[in-house]
Amino acid sequence: MQYEKLFRTQSVWKSIFSLAVPSVIIILVMILYNMTDMFFMGQLGDTRQVAAVSVVGPLFSLSAAVATMLGSGGCVLIAKALGSDHIQEAKAYASLCFWGAIGFGIVIGVVLLSAGKAILPATEEILPYAGIYLYVCALGVPFMLASTTLGTIIRAEGAVKEGIVGNIVATFVNILLDPLFILAFGMGVAGAAAATVIGNLVGTLYYVYFMRKKAVVLNMSIRLAAKNRKELFSVLFLGMPNALSSILSGFASTFSNRLLRSYGTGAIAAMAAAGKSTMLIGMIQMGICMGIQPFLAYNYGAKDIARLKEIIQKVSILTIGVGAVTGGFCYFCRSQIISMFIKESSVAVMGEEMVLFLVIASPVIGLYYLSTNFVQASGCAVPATVMSVLRQGILLIPSLYLFHGLIGFSGIAVAHTAADILSVAVSILLLFRQYRMLVKKVEEQSGD
Repeated sequence: MQYEKLFRTQSVWKSIFSLAVPSVIIILVMILYNMTDMFFMGQLGDTRQVAAVSVVGPLFSLSAAVATMLGSGGCVLIAKALGSDHIQEAKAYASLCFWGAIGFGIVIGVVLLSAGKAILPATEEILPYAGIYLYVCALGVPFMLASTTLGTIIRAEGAVKEGIVGNIVATFVNILLDPLFILAFGMGVAGAAAATVIGNLVGTLYYVYFMRKKAVVLNMSIRLAAKNRKELFSVLFLGMPNALSSILSGFASTFSNRLLRSYGTGAIAAMAAAGKSTMLIGMIQMGICMGIQPFLAYNYGAKDIARLKEIIQKVSILTIGVGAVTGGFCYFCRSQIISMFIKESSVAVMGEEMVLFLVIASPVIGLYYLSTNFVQASGCAVPATVMSVLRQGILLIPSLYLFHGLIGFSGIAVAHTAADILSVAVSILLLFRQYRMLVKKVEEQSGD
């Protein structure tokens, strides 16, 4: 089997790069995808529409959270089942993830269509644009959930190349349609949303084709899903840490936008541009750690302590180096990157000021992602949930108000740095705790 060579017998460095490089490519494509809407919106020279895209984003954190629950929880359980040679169990989890994504996508789409506009944290000048963007994107939520979920669980059976192809195809459809819809057809925010929906639809169709024709474990058996429907709770529970991180990130963005609103529409747009400018840092490190998550889960299930230790050590070195390089790049090129999104010089200066603070934790944030993915790969949802809640909720949201009260405008960016550094320290402690528990368990079994 392809996954046995990748996870069990291949050299650790080779397996890390085999899994991490494709995952990082997907992340880079996602960054390009996320930046495309704002880039072409920026070409209109209308700060209101740039801000509208930023304001609507947090409302879709629920969709991202459910997709993450299904994708990350399913990926871990499928990989662990394969590591333990429980093939039918792995197939059951795969079918549950597919039908769960479709069902949840329909429900969330209906909720956003009926009630989303009422809770938008938008000023009067932004609200009309935000409402249009919200409604069009809500129509495509089922495709977004399906594409994201399937693109994640596909890694559990070692289909790395197919995961890249599906993501790239979906993203480039979006990128090609953005200038056509936004600029050529003059659709503005509605065009950006429509391009996103069509891109996710194309991605979903690609993964469905793969599942029907080539997959070993992935399947669309509604009978298998119905028979094992209770196991959906196991998938959701294990994926909860990543989901909470997405939800709380959305809440934090909402709180941040409410604080920024007092400084005007320009401040909201500036923070959005700064966030896009530094997205490269965390997302590449996250991509590395998410890429190797099934590697961790497989060897945790196989109780291969030596291999697990080697994986942790080498991924730590890799993420620290990548974090330092990407952080430096974003810092020194901040003016050029910000200017891609913001044309007003006064607003661009505000964005550049934010970037200065957002890059401080660059070298170490990868250790947070590694720790979270390891604890989650071990099947321990509670500690992983604590780590996610700590960073995006318990630490970040109060920090926004604390540092804004102490420093003012810049404090909103400082809050992110403070929360990141404290979260890294706690997550490392939890990683070592979980690793030692496995070592002790293996030693006890050896003694018996």
